[in-house]
Amino acid sequence: MTMLNNSVAKLKRLKKAPLKKFGTIGLAIPLAITSTLLITGCDEDSDSSTEVVPTPPATEPTQSVAYTYGVRPFYLVNDMDEGPLKDELMACSAQTPSKTDFSIAHRGAPLQLPEHTYDSYVASAQMGAGILECDVAFTSDGELVCRHAQNDLHTTTNILATPLADQCTVPPIVDVNGVLTNADSIECRTSDISASDFKTLKGKMDAANTQATSISEYMDATVSWRTDLYSQNGELMTLKEHIALASSLGMKHTPELKSPVVTMPFNGYSLDAYRQQLIDTYKAAGVSASDVYPQSFNIEDVEYWIKNEPAFGANAVYLMDDSNETAVNKTFDKNDSTTWLHSLADIKARGINIIAPPPWILVTTDGNGKLIPSEYAKQAKANNLDIITWSLERSGPLAGGGDWYYSDLGDAINNDGDMMNYIDVLAQNVGVQGIFSDWPATVSYYANCKGLT
Repeated sequence: MTMLNNSVAKLKRLKKAPLKKFGTIGLAIPLAITSTLLITGCDEDSDSSTEVVPTPPATEPTQSVAYTYGVRPFYLVNDMDEGPLKDELMACSAQTPSKTDFSIAHRGAPLQLPEHTYDSYVASAQMGAGILECDVAFTSDGELVCRHAQNDLHTTTNILATPLADQCTVPPIVDVNGVLTNADSIECRTSDISASDFKTLKGKMDAANTQATSISEYMDATVSWRTDLYSQNGELMTLKEHIALASSLGMKHTPELKSPVVTMPFNGYSLDAYRQQLIDTYKAAGVSASDVYPQSFNIEDVEYWIKNEPAFGANAVYLMDDSNETAVNKTFDKNDSTTWLHSLADIKARGINIIAPPPWILVTTDGNGKLIPSEYAKQAKANNLDIITWSLERSGPLAGGGDWYYSDLGDAINNDGDMMNYIDVLAQNVGVQGIFSDWPATVSYYANCKGLT
């Protein structure tokens, strides 16, 4: 589907005639990868997707969404070791897909579609995700936009193939022989360009070849277990556009305030102004504070919202991992509280209600291949902290035990189907309230089967 360059005009048309612009047929396009296997239990000639009109937010229209799992959840269930959980999930194979807040779209659906793009967001909605993330950064003229980092345009967009490459903090250098000489140091920031310039770029799969000797070689670096098949459009979105789209899809919102890589204040723009602008953007859009889960790895950001915007601060999410929660001169150990920068009691005492560690911090093993809650998870629950976790479907095949997202769990992870066991322990034993995923259908299938709304 060819997207209009003028996204503001497109979203105005959405508000006037949402079903015409974004009807079920139009929304099916981003999930063409699974168009022949929408739901099991029906033959190939039957139309098994269900058209559901979500409950509309008060200030936005609603467009119809054809919910679908696609083929991947069934592949994962089929790959599980035999046992009661596999039998239970297999028995749900003919269930009707539906939206669930337990399934949180991490940057959209970037396992196969470019992150933080229109197509990726719509795909995540179709997979049943009830909450949509925008990682928030700012442009040179102070517009908030959706990018995973302020300085990732060189790996997540086509900026290096455009004249805007010259405006990058560290632009590509090509010598007189046409050889790229600084592939390992190129850096392009959202703050290097204006919002109007940002909107001219196209998103691509997040990847870069830092050994490349040409721009094309640098950009053509998608790992083998992902794909460039759905990178044709790559429409980038501002936060305002993201809010309008998520609201029209009946989704809740989880914006993450990304740490600036520029020195703040930036051209007079302070860190507090950045924190406040994020909340003000949702207020201006008429989104209820109860439908917004602002996130940050910076505990001071979360404390700012709690103090200055208590309605939004009540749902604020403190993101953490070993990078920001390791005690001084210690190595983080999820089962040893002396290695944690903050105790869970301290975090709760600050007024924080929701924490979001990665799953490996919440889960450990019994030494015999069984996944069980970690001490960190136990203490979080003991202190009445709600937990969400990030992120599944970022790791490629799991036959080798997985990557960082499965740290210290190798004796329990040896095939792709083990992902479903991971989800089950997080949901049933740890008690997480939601799971971020790069392919939300996986979590949505489990949640629908278990009745998690």
